[in-house]
Amino acid sequence: MTTTGRVTFVGAGPGAADLITLRGARRIAEADVVIWAPTAVDAECVREHARADADLVDFSRVTPEEITDLYRRAAASRQVVVRLHSGDAATGGGVQEQHDLCVRLGLEVEVVPGVSVVAAAAAKIGRELTQTEAFSTVLISPESSERVSEFAALQTTMAATVSGARTGQFVEKLLQGGYSEATPVVVAYKVSQADELVVHTTVGELESVVKKHKLYRPTLFLVGAAVKAPTRRVSTSATTSVDEPLRAARPTKWSRRAATRIATRVDEPIPARPDEPIPAASTAPVAEPNPAWTAVEEIQQSVRKPAEEPAPKPKLTVVAAEMPKPPTVNASTSARKKPVRKPKRSAN
Repeated sequence: MTTTGRVTFVGAGPGAADLITLRGARRIAEADVVIWAPTAVDAECVREHARADADLVDFSRVTPEEITDLYRRAAASRQVVVRLHSGDAATGGGVQEQHDLCVRLGLEVEVVPGVSVVAAAAAKIGRELTQTEAFSTVLISPESSERVSEFAALQTTMAATVSGARTGQFVEKLLQGGYSEATPVVVAYKVSQADELVVHTTVGELESVVKKHKLYRPTLFLVGAAVKAPTRRVSTSATTSVDEPLRAARPTKWSRRAATRIATRVDEPIPARPDEPIPAASTAPVAEPNPAWTAVEEIQQSVRKPAEEPAPKPKLTVVAAEMPKPPTVNASTSARKKPVRKPKRSAN
């Protein structure tokens, strides 16, 4: 319990439940109230780490006034609130306005950074956005999409989040800013999630690709020479086209298994040694296992293989060479007598 209420804005990453930071997972486990949008953050990310008695508030089903009331209640009742944002909460998502509101209400405020959608998309295609030819990357939010042509004049790598329904206007501004129709573009939609879509195309073909895949919601576009797909040797029998989407395999269910183990887990006492005195029962309350850290422990234990027992060392058998027997010596045990010398005869 804090001296006052606390609100933590947590960047939950691009969407996959296992791309949240350990600090973010811990803040969710500590929260009395978790505010999140199922369309932006994977539900498993919340179910895995949140306490069973925590209040889960769907951000898409409440008004801004109701969110403000939640903050006021947290300040009055000293509650811990976590508001989840997709990607990195420190670089977007409308955090600044909410942050300042919580400060005015007298709440403790914390921002936990996360894996940005741009970083996840760049990692997916294996490209460095600030490579030597690009030097820098311009991040464009939906609010600043009207200035695309100005940023395009810089002729650097551009990462723009644009509504799919406005792709035509986006392409026009790119051409006005100086990008050619052959400029590489990567379309990244729901990166790291089960239904992600990553397509390599060009500025000239961008609008048709978006229509083909029916992308009407906000989508990330990476524009520039830095995102050009690497050249690969492909056999003549290959049929994959350049704009064929790369779909990821569905995520594993490790989080559900971990949550089940957490709910049914009973810590067995460690037996004491015979010569060790039994300690008196402690009256202090036993802390419940932290769901965030317990889940991480379950993951680690599931991927770690038991250490192999070292092979027994071979026993060395030393065979001594047969030595020749020494010759038998017959010796007497009595003392040896001194020889008696006879006197010499004189010459006379």
